[in-house]
This record gives sequence, structure tokens and C-alpha cells, in this order.
Amino acid sequence: MSQFDWNDLRYFLAVARNRRLTSAAKKLKTDHATVSRRITALETALQTKLFDRSPQGYALTAQGEKLLAKAEAMEEQALKISSKIGGSDVALSGTVRIGCFEGLAKIFLAPRLPKLAKRFPDLDVELFPLLLRTSPLNRDIDIVITSIQDKNPKISSELFATIKLNLYASASYIEHSPSINNIADLKNHVAITYPEHPLIQHSLDALYQLCTRESIQLRSASIFTLVEIALSGGGLCLIPNYVADTEPKLIQLFPNEISVSIQLWLSVLEAQKNIARIQSVIKFLNREVRSPSARSILMPP
Repeated sequence: MSQFDWNDLRYFLAVARNRRLTSAAKKLKTDHATVSRRITALETALQTKLFDRSPQGYALTAQGEKLLAKAEAMEEQALKISSKIGGSDVALSGTVRIGCFEGLAKIFLAPRLPKLAKRFPDLDVELFPLLLRTSPLNRDIDIVITSIQDKNPKISSELFATIKLNLYASASYIEHSPSINNIADLKNHVAITYPEHPLIQHSLDALYQLCTRESIQLRSASIFTLVEIALSGGGLCLIPNYVADTEPKLIQLFPNEISVSIQLWLSVLEAQKNIARIQSVIKFLNREVRSPSARSILMPP
């Protein structure tokens, strides 16, 4: 086995994280041909195949997974050295991808990410509003915030926050539907909700207790689509209060009696949670969720 070029590990990490040569090349500010050449050189030097190539992109082989853990540990040490020598947070660089519910992405994260970008100017942050669940094991997202605690031993999951869902409808729906005098009357009404999926099963079960499965004709994985359906008179809907608060035309029903709490979990690969750039973003998110400005959106653990 010939000695490999240490610098080729930068190209390896970029492809492992972005899965496509063009995306990796963009991050490295080079062209895809150069990235391809460096990956081939690394595989030749190590005498092993690191990626399976397909139209869907580059997927790590078993040997690639082993190298990824080593390469990220080396990257972390390099960042620590840079940070110590430079004496500043700006030594942090690379890409961190965050995935969470789209309502949380828009209302909680989006207004706060500019502060993160200002603090770490060399850090690239990519926000993915999730409609359905993803896992850090897929390596398409680094930090995942969802309502499921991932108990895979390769995943580190910590309680991030709690959100509240309340029951809402539009004035037009209430006006043109049977009277709602008590909770039992909800059984006679049309409801709208999410598709059947483990990610949002808790809210589905809560709605089924209030209404009936048979009353649900319209479903969407997008909370903002559900809000639009509700505003158009589509029916009753359990909606996170931080989303409903942005729509004054929605009317909350039984505010003192109907409230569903859902815990949010922040998950990251165990092998990656101590990488400087990822740990810095996690610390930032945990500080922000405990800030006074977040109290109307989330309840910290």
C-alpha cells in the first residue's frame, strides 16, 4: 500500500457529507473532476473501495465508514489546534446540516441562524425543513430535531424542548357546521390532519380521540398546507400553537381543555457529537431554546 496524501481526506469528507461530486466541489471551491481524481487517488493508495457510485450519488462502503470515523477525528483535532492557535471561534469551518419540522424551521430556527452565521463566519449551515422523519444514520442530516427519541446505540438523542398542539378551525367552518357546545360534539365534525406516520402518531392519536378516523378526508405532511386547508374551511385541526399564533384568522377551540404536549428530541451520530463544528451548533441551539425570546414558541427541557 502506497502512502496517501493527507489532503485527500478533505475531499473524502466532502463527498461523504454531500454524496455528490458537484456538491462536494462547490464546498471545496474546486471542480468535480478534481474531486473525482482525489477520491480515486485515495482509493488507489489505500487499495480499497470507499464509495459505491450510483445515479443517486456516492454512498460509503463498509471501509469508507471506517475511514470516515478516523478522518472526522483527525479533522476535529485539526480544528482544535486551529482554534487554540488562533484563539477564536472563527477557526470553526465546514458544513453542519440541521433537519427539523418545517414550522420549527421557519418560526424558531430561521430568525436565529443569522446570529450563528455571524459568530462562525467560516461555518456553512444548511437547514432542511422535514416533512417526514430522517435519521443521522442516513448521513444526509447532521443534527435532527423530531418528536421521536432515537434509541439506536449509534445515535445520541437528548430532550430538546416540548411543543403544544391545540385545536383550531376557521370562522367560516364554525359558522357553516353543526354547533360545538362541548367536546363530545367534535365527533360530528370533519377533521384534517397528517398522513399516518410514526413521526406524528402522538398527535394523530390525540385527534382520533376527539373526532373519528372516518371524519378525516384531507391529509398533508406539511403543517403550512394543513393551515391553509383549515383557513379554507376544511375542518378541525391540531396545530402547534407557535404556528397558529401567526394566523389570527384561526379560532382555538376549548383552549382550557384541549392541549397536546409533544417532546422534541435532538439526535446526532454518537461518533460525530463531539466534532467541534457540530458541538458548537448544538450548544447554540440549546442556548437559544432557553432564551426569553423562545418562550412563546417552545418549552425547554
